[in-house]
Amino acid sequence: MPPIEFKDYSSAAAPPAPACAFIYSPELEVGGYPEACPFNTRRAGRARAILNDMGLLSGPGRREVAPVPATEEELRRFHLPDYLAALKDGQEGRYDMASAAMGLGTPDCPIFPGMYDYVRLAVGGSLTAARLILRGDAFIAFNPSGGFHHAHAGRASGFCYLNDVVLAAMELAAAGRRVAILDIDVHHGDGQQAAFYERNDVLTLSMHESGRTLFPGTGFETEIGRGAGRGFCVNIPLPVGTYDLIYEHAFLEAALPVLRAYQPDVIVMELGMDTLSGDPLAHLNLTNNVIADVLERVRKLGKPILAVGGGGYNIPNTVRGWALCWSVLIGDHSRQHDLGVGMGGVLLENTDWLGGLRDRVLLSEAGRRGPIDAEVHRVVEYLRTHVFPLHGLA
Repeated sequence: MPPIEFKDYSSAAAPPAPACAFIYSPELEVGGYPEACPFNTRRAGRARAILNDMGLLSGPGRREVAPVPATEEELRRFHLPDYLAALKDGQEGRYDMASAAMGLGTPDCPIFPGMYDYVRLAVGGSLTAARLILRGDAFIAFNPSGGFHHAHAGRASGFCYLNDVVLAAMELAAAGRRVAILDIDVHHGDGQQAAFYERNDVLTLSMHESGRTLFPGTGFETEIGRGAGRGFCVNIPLPVGTYDLIYEHAFLEAALPVLRAYQPDVIVMELGMDTLSGDPLAHLNLTNNVIADVLERVRKLGKPILAVGGGGYNIPNTVRGWALCWSVLIGDHSRQHDLGVGMGGVLLENTDWLGGLRDRVLLSEAGRRGPIDAEVHRVVEYLRTHVFPLHGLA
């Protein structure tokens, strides 16, 4: 592969067109995870259909880009050879106890035909996005089919076989870029934390439901990195029932100051929609309004953004949330409340809300707010005491 010439946008008001790339291929809707698996691979295509109908994939500086499948050489930059061999064997129906020890063949990481080829195409989408950013062909790139943040170097976990978040961050870091991973999926991004726990050229920042109540049981505020990486791992575990206002408080008071102090060249964002109220696999009480507001604040930092999908198991809510995220990323979300554009629940395939891309406002139970607020304030104070000084923050 020819060397990548990086274009520095750090001081530019706006990048040259084409600026925004939506990573998609119809091949990602063929095959994929078994129907019984909660991880639905059709979500990205449904989000794309909404965006296409709303005219948000066309226009100056916007284009669709097909993913290039990751090669085995590229995957070996993070994943172990024996593990990759087990994945290839699995897609051909060959499976043994060694595969089971690697997390394969479980309910959340089932063996299925073509699995290796499928996931390396999805993972390749994030590598494609990283290279578009490095070449200056995109300032914003979104791969909704990515976000496999639980995969470890030699182990599958949590619907994740290959870790595109780690591989994309490694690609960017290898080009000399300071990378920040901001993961707002409801589950802790344990795969990338493990990969970069002792490094200071990649900041991992995860806002998630506490490991006390949710898989994978990690990501406590005390996990702040080790050695050279001390202070470059930031976790904001959230209690059951966390609602928009207190979530925004945690972001503004703990996440955003560290993100600004780190001064990344590129921001990688995992936009899992399983934080939203009503997700069957989690317990937070957020609307996509606060996700959009967080994303807008990140966008205004003026750094290239590589966004990936992730979790989200209430399918209509996830699809609508990702469509909203894309509209925010491209700076074209002025029509979010226009029912004529969204055509209500008909276009959005959601019969319980006719308000376009944004969710209705939810009210947390008044009696629950006190304990929720107290826990979030405790976590924020811990980070201000133990992490902020490592970044020169008072």
